[in-house]
Amino acid sequence: MTNEIRKQYDRLYDVPSIMLCVKEVYAVPDRHIRYAATKAFFGTKMAERSSVQSHGVKMLSLVEKLKDLKLSLTNDTYIDVILQSLRPSYDPFIINYNMNGFEKTIHELINMLAILVREASTSKAKGKRVGRWKRKKGKGKAVTTTASAEGAPAAPKGKGKGKVGGSQWSKANDVCMHCQGKEYCKRECP
Repeated sequence: MTNEIRKQYDRLYDVPSIMLCVKEVYAVPDRHIRYAATKAFFGTKMAERSSVQSHGVKMLSLVEKLKDLKLSLTNDTYIDVILQSLRPSYDPFIINYNMNGFEKTIHELINMLAILVREASTSKAKGKRVGRWKRKKGKGKAVTTTASAEGAPAAPKGKGKGKVGGSQWSKANDVCMHCQGKEYCKRECP
């Protein structure tokens, strides 16, 4: 310590008053720390290739940091910000979460997201289609799209070539389910 600083603190006799003066002079104000923490929390977005679990852990650490700074936000506010930070591919989950009115903790929300990704990856590995219906622009039927392991929609499936080597449909093979007449079906039954 320099002599000038030592002279300032010579008039203080107890340790708590000396620590208080040192904090006032050299400490970073809590307001700056709180500002940086809230900016990081509200500005965080899920990276394109990151897993939902790592994003959840990151958001959870920011929530704990804000709670340590005694920032008074409700659990619902924390959950809303976490849901807003997810990629757009999680919009169906967010809509479902909000429509069903779940009352979950932050840990339960992150667990639900991890289960969603796990189920999507296992169903894709088994060959099941985890699909969503989307409308084509203009006239036409809806097409299904498959979801990747991260929950992001993939390209829509096209019509394809159809059956290869399959037999053509003919009325000669039809039998009416109503009267067992040949060459027509129930819809055309007299």
